[in-house]
Amino acid sequence: MKPTTLKPATLLLGLTLAATLAPLHAHAQASDIPSAAPARTAGQTQEQRGRILLDQMVAALGGDAWLHRKDMTVRGRTAAFFRGAPNGYVVEYSGNRQFVQDGRPEAERIGFITDKSIILPGKKIDIVQVWVNGNGYEVTYKGRTALPKDQVEDYFRRRNHSIESVINDWLKQPGVMVIAEGTSMVERRLADKLTVLSANNDAVTLELDATTHLPLRRTFEWRNVQFKDHDEDVEQYDDYHTFQGLPTAMTLTRYHNGDMASQRFYSKVEYNTTLSPELFNPDNLLKKKQ
Repeated sequence: MKPTTLKPATLLLGLTLAATLAPLHAHAQASDIPSAAPARTAGQTQEQRGRILLDQMVAALGGDAWLHRKDMTVRGRTAAFFRGAPNGYVVEYSGNRQFVQDGRPEAERIGFITDKSIILPGKKIDIVQVWVNGNGYEVTYKGRTALPKDQVEDYFRRRNHSIESVINDWLKQPGVMVIAEGTSMVERRLADKLTVLSANNDAVTLELDATTHLPLRRTFEWRNVQFKDHDEDVEQYDDYHTFQGLPTAMTLTRYHNGDMASQRFYSKVEYNTTLSPELFNPDNLLKKKQ
């Protein structure tokens, strides 16, 4: 794969990772196959078991330090796919994410890194995407442009079904149920499976490593208005490394209706670097690179 300077707005929407579910061998013994029945202690309901699993997940991710992250800065590479096949390009990028804090909204900024030129050494960022307050923008030194409506809806749909949103928002709403669903396999790893169901029948399913309790996969569905059916979005997490006490998945893959949609690979991660709010202001244009 080769770097590209192509306009990335249609290449990258969220940048996430997932992987295919490994099938069990037909000759496996019954004792080797994980039970579909929810594991629980005596007198423990599926709801109680599900909430215990969520507590274990938060603790594994860093507990209070994870819950009170201020911001996150990453550097990495991403690749897009069409119907599960790579498009032939790998894009280098830097990312900044601001979590909800002190009246500041959740926001994200993605800068696409390219070579300065064939002659001049070094790298430059001449296009960024800014996602804030329900809107998405592409920003250059010339100005800002609103991203297409379908891309913006897709981005914020996934954000509203993220693990952070489930813990920080969903669980605080009335009528929410947490249901332990037993065990599953994610890339040959045994996982505890649970579903968080909202009062309006929206749902997010999480599969957690049965040993470490770290998230392995997040799944949700939504109704496709155009085709009158349901679409599925899957995010899968792998290669955890710990930074500043916070385990972080360095490899992420996203699937859409079973087809790989994008992959992201982090090479650098930092937390709580006191990012300036101006990073997420779409009116703050880039400086022209010479």
